[in-house]
Amino acid sequence: MTTTLLDPTSELQPAIRQLNERLPSLAGATVGLLDISKPRGREFLDEVELQLTRLGASVRRYTKPTFTRVAPTELSQQISVECDAIIEGLAD
Repeated sequence: MTTTLLDPTSELQPAIRQLNERLPSLAGATVGLLDISKPRGREFLDEVELQLTRLGASVRRYTKPTFTRVAPTELSQQISVECDAIIEGLAD
């Protein structure tokens, strides 16, 4: 399945990308929760973690140094090695 993703930062040509397959189940999966360091993001991700653990997933938490920049490459690489899926939490 392909989909068009739009970049809200003044993109002239939308990129067409192949989506990764969904996990067959969250039971036994490791899901990373990335807090982007915006106010109340931690509270939002606390609730997401509760729901994921109820579904049988194990959860690893990560935090970006600041919401104003992309995650450092090292952090992105760490998450990709340690997790089966990732949820990035926004809040305000």
